[in-house]
Amino acid sequence: MRQIRETLRLHLQAGLTYSEVAGALKISKSVVGKYVLLARVAGVDLAVAQTLSDAELEGRLYRPPVPRASDQLAPDFAAIHQELKRAGVTLMLLWEEYASGNALTYKYTSFCIKYRAWAQSLKRSMRQVHVAGEKLFVDYAGQTVPITDPTTGEVSAAQIFVATLGASTYTFACATPRQTTADWIGAQVQALEFFGGVPRLIVPDQARALIKHPDTYDPLPNRTYEEFASHYGCALLAARPAHPRDKAWAALCTSCG
Repeated sequence: MRQIRETLRLHLQAGLTYSEVAGALKISKSVVGKYVLLARVAGVDLAVAQTLSDAELEGRLYRPPVPRASDQLAPDFAAIHQELKRAGVTLMLLWEEYASGNALTYKYTSFCIKYRAWAQSLKRSMRQVHVAGEKLFVDYAGQTVPITDPTTGEVSAAQIFVATLGASTYTFACATPRQTTADWIGAQVQALEFFGGVPRLIVPDQARALIKHPDTYDPLPNRTYEEFASHYGCALLAARPAHPRDKAWAALCTSCG
């Protein structure tokens, strides 16, 4: 109990981070997080903890085990799965909401295990969880469309660029003359203007026009593409070769025409 009290004091009163508290008390960061989470769920802040004896504090933080014969409240894993797509939402936050004010709930570890088991039972195409605003998948469709020059009457094949947001599948598409570096980056600039914002990650194919040194694990973008990402304040995460699931939404949208 002394260690728990000291954890709460350092984190809540002194404002130390989990890592700093762990270093000061010589315990792991996960243990610090566990103590803070137990106190938060129990509604115990530092002022309350100081008024409780060790036995009372232990009783508030550690609920008595639920008898095996009792019916535990089953989480709505479908709703949890959808909530995880929102920015800033974590399993720990959702468990806190689920466990708040109800004694017949699963402990956090069991909650996570049961959710992951439920998620693995979904179809393979549904297993990826995308957070809102996190990833933008970009690619060119395999098909082209004919474009006629109104002046000369010459017919040329236009390349179709597609950009899709991971969480919402909101999609932008445009035609470019070719698939040069200028075409790739220009189309992505148009996509960001269309969406009205910038994602944390852009997931392109390992096209030669963008990636100077293709590699399964450590591809190196060319200088122009790096400057584009730096200008917009986002990161690049090139899809691995022969791994279509890395850019599943863009691939799906391009295949649907």
